[in-house]
Amino acid sequence: MKKKIVVALGGNALGNNLPEQMDAVAEAVKPIADLIEEGYEVVVSHGNGPQVGMIQEAMTLLTRNNPKYDHFPLSVCTAMSQGYIGYDLQNRLREELLDRGIHVGVASCLTQVEVDPLDPAFQNPTKPIGPFLTKEEADIKARERRHVFKEDSGRGYRRVVASPKPKAIVEIDTIKALADSGYVVIASGGGGIPVFRTEHNHLKGAPAVIDKDLASELLAEQIDADFLIILTAVEKVAVNFGKPDEKGLDDVSVKEAKKLIEEGHFAPGSMLPKVEAAVKFAESKKGRTALITLLEKAKDGIDGKTGTRIHE
Repeated sequence: MKKKIVVALGGNALGNNLPEQMDAVAEAVKPIADLIEEGYEVVVSHGNGPQVGMIQEAMTLLTRNNPKYDHFPLSVCTAMSQGYIGYDLQNRLREELLDRGIHVGVASCLTQVEVDPLDPAFQNPTKPIGPFLTKEEADIKARERRHVFKEDSGRGYRRVVASPKPKAIVEIDTIKALADSGYVVIASGGGGIPVFRTEHNHLKGAPAVIDKDLASELLAEQIDADFLIILTAVEKVAVNFGKPDEKGLDDVSVKEAKKLIEEGHFAPGSMLPKVEAAVKFAESKKGRTALITLLEKAKDGIDGKTGTRIHE
């Protein structure tokens, strides 16, 4: 049987605007196509931090300058980001596969993810969205819009919003059906559209952005994947990151990873959710492995040549 892989692309790897995204996606699909060419069954998820922030910024300006337009909730902005990122990804991946003589369908699935309205994350926003700002720019926007901004790993200040834990993927049966039929599926974009389940089967958009790594982990569990590959801006997870004694990690057991989490080695809203997602996946079933590495190192990571692999 084919090995199943969920590949989680970071939103920052997709550029900060449409021209950048089109260039970035053209490169991003090549390592994914490599995996498909090797015979893996692949489902792709992606982040949307810069993109969803850009969309909400544009919608805020639109409604402020033209009162006839209503406010666009954050959940709607996530849906928009899923649509236009998925559009670029599926077309570029299809093109790359056809150029290699691989005739496989590629489909994006607009994905809703249920969250708990009582999740404590709604009282403590941590998820970065939108562009990097200077402290002065962030202070001005915080005063004008009552948004919360936090410094992000030495790269500047970004708006942070609530990031509740994913409870259930609403369209999981559709995703499974497409994958089982041989399609490469793009799903749970931006962590999924966050929704509350209300009475009479109604799903209501939640004012949040779900962490894409935690949503990708849930997706990987529910399609019974063998690998979860979390692609990020570094080749390996490191302890003492940014310090003289920084050390990259290779093979890490679930027990060791949990100890490092408890010791506070990983930044919230940055590397911490990636490691937490990797641990959760690795311990969910015997034989599962999570890999954290650079986009272009995905295949080497699966082959055990690089990256940080977390397993039981």
